[in-house]
Amino acid sequence: MILISKHIVPKGFVGLTLFPFIFLKRKDLKHNAELINHEKIHLKQQQELLIIFFYLFYGLEWSIKLIKYKNGFLAYKNLSFEREAYMNENNLYYLEKRKFWAFLNYL
Repeated sequence: MILISKHIVPKGFVGLTLFPFIFLKRKDLKHNAELINHEKIHLKQQQELLIIFFYLFYGLEWSIKLIKYKNGFLAYKNLSFEREAYMNENNLYYLEKRKFWAFLNYL
């Protein structure tokens, strides 16, 4: 389900996925197929990790990458979950062929 909320999506971002919802900063973004695909990849990741383990893994990996890169944005861009989503957001058929726990290939 796609919801619009400029207050939930953090500054500097246009979308956020909190299973089972995709939050977008603006209504017009609902028509951005690549953005929606990116967020759907996150929905799949969250589902595979039973939601809570996704957030635990995400937070742990972000903390480790923050120490490594000493930059929050670089830590975010190098997370396995984000790398998978960014590298495949343009492939609108990616989720049809995606293998279980595919994010592990992006560690």
